[in-house]
Amino acid sequence: MKHENYEILNLLGYGLAKFDNEFIKQFGFTTKIAFFEYFVDLKIVETGSVVKNRMDLFDPFFENNRKGWWQKGAAYIHRKQLIDSLFGNENVVGYANIVKLYLQESYKVQDLSVEVKPIVKSRFRKMNETGLEAELYFINNFQSIKHFEGGVLEDARLYGDGYDFQISVNEKTLLSEVKGIRAKKGRFKLTKNEYAKAEEYQYDYLVTLVLNLDDSPTFVTIENPLRNLKFEKKIFKSDDKIEYHVTSDIGLN
Repeated sequence: MKHENYEILNLLGYGLAKFDNEFIKQFGFTTKIAFFEYFVDLKIVETGSVVKNRMDLFDPFFENNRKGWWQKGAAYIHRKQLIDSLFGNENVVGYANIVKLYLQESYKVQDLSVEVKPIVKSRFRKMNETGLEAELYFINNFQSIKHFEGGVLEDARLYGDGYDFQISVNEKTLLSEVKGIRAKKGRFKLTKNEYAKAEEYQYDYLVTLVLNLDDSPTFVTIENPLRNLKFEKKIFKSDDKIEYHVTSDIGLN
């Protein structure tokens, strides 16, 4: 089950696994036990072992002389990749400031001195976006999808042209719009632009759902979504925006 504070726990686990004792020093602590108890005092966790367990989950991804929960394999790699993409170039001081910023903004912890650059704040805002996490998972794992096996991926997100990625497979060109759903099932929507591209390219346009992001992500791909799913058109008069919402849940059996 997802911990109610799992975002900050992931940041802590990453920081402890990557920077070890240098990370806790940034918060004024000399022992991990005292550091763990600090989050009990903040009422973020019930016991310090919850923080330690999150460190154990990230330990196998870093060279720190601890095996951690290596038995979990790559179960947490998508969370590491998300943090890497946003803050992977930060040194221990910079990374600790990001964690302090999270504590300030989400838990109203005011006795922390925080210094972050504007671009880091911008990355910070992206951290909890389901779409970004799903897209990163797709980039790192798209070859496991039958339709895209052996393909070459091109990132089209900056163009805003109704799809996220172009994948060239042999002589065929496929377009994929990626949607993230945190649970094992759920619904998604298409923008007006995405709907138009799906209509234009039909079976060469696939919606790729990344389901179960909060636990163990799984792909579900939908070819020609306008033919194979039912959508409801919604018009928002306040800004003349049009969206197309799928009308039933899609999920794992």
